[in-house]
Amino acid sequence: MTASVAVSRLPAAAYGATYAEAFADLCQRADAPNLHMAPAAVAAALNFGIASDDIVVLTAHEVEGERLLGLWALRRVRTLHSGLIQVLEAPLVPLYEVSSAPVLDRERASDVALALVRAIVEAPDLPKILKLPLLPMQGKVFAAIESALAATGSIVTSFERWQRPMLVPEPGDDAERNLRRALGQGYKKRMQQHRQIEKAGTLAYERHRSTDAVAALEDFLTLEAAGWKGSRGTALAGLPRHGAYIREIVRNFAAVDGARIDLLRLDGVPIAGGLLLDLAGQSHFLKIAYDESKARLSPGRALAIEMLRADFAVGRPFRLDSGAGDRVDPSAYPWGERQEMANAIVALAGRSAALPRLAAAARLQLRRWRDRAGAR
Repeated sequence: MTASVAVSRLPAAAYGATYAEAFADLCQRADAPNLHMAPAAVAAALNFGIASDDIVVLTAHEVEGERLLGLWALRRVRTLHSGLIQVLEAPLVPLYEVSSAPVLDRERASDVALALVRAIVEAPDLPKILKLPLLPMQGKVFAAIESALAATGSIVTSFERWQRPMLVPEPGDDAERNLRRALGQGYKKRMQQHRQIEKAGTLAYERHRSTDAVAALEDFLTLEAAGWKGSRGTALAGLPRHGAYIREIVRNFAAVDGARIDLLRLDGVPIAGGLLLDLAGQSHFLKIAYDESKARLSPGRALAIEMLRADFAVGRPFRLDSGAGDRVDPSAYPWGERQEMANAIVALAGRSAALPRLAAAARLQLRRWRDRAGAR
């Protein structure tokens, strides 16, 4: 019953370190927790230049208790992509974050999702349109959201849809069994390629956490800057504001042991690196970089294979979200599971979302025209 769930709104500045433990506990009780809802992520967004007054942090608790049951961090935006009207968007920084979903206690998911949606509907000062560009369209969390939207007379419209590679082990899986299933008929070829990189020199896989991750981030940024992103001026090292945001989010998550930098070295030199958030058995892959001079050896895939092996070796439940967007080829990853994703617009409680939908449809059509022009 939603009557047993109370929803509060927190000022963004108040949703800080004091909530870190409660959020981590909620993640342990949630299916596929969205780590971008963490206090560490909201603090980084504030330092990225998002105004505190634009951030809306909704927390759901038991009415007679302080146990956190759900959380959704959104921001007010008014842009061309929103049809020039104000909407609520999640995540806060879609360019670098990977999911729009709230975090819900699995035992109370339906009640909590409904309470969160109703809180937005009933708040006189909040927009009644949600812009969710990275919404998982499968699983228990989406089922709870879908039920809440139906109960409030809300309508969701999806635009770009894609299949995101995931690593979600099955019962009894080990690294070898999982790789064989994921790679299918390409298993033999891919593993031969992996053995080539092992023969090219001394291959070493490193996983850096906590303060080590903060230091290893500089190796990752150097590796990224040495490639095509550096030559085009889009590498983080050449974008001071964006680089500062990434450093901030790594520092913030490292403080709660939730940041990870994975490096693959060949003869001591980094040839591939991954930047991840990793908390409560859930990993979100934010960025990857690799040495393009070693492209024939597929260092990015080699890193992913070594990551997979390391995850299975730990011997604890885990789940990895590749964070891949709609323009990424899923076969580039050695992760066999798929999560359907969508860019979604939600009109709450019978409101009109005509302008945001028109903007999303126009953006999608423009991309199609560009693709056709590029193919000529």
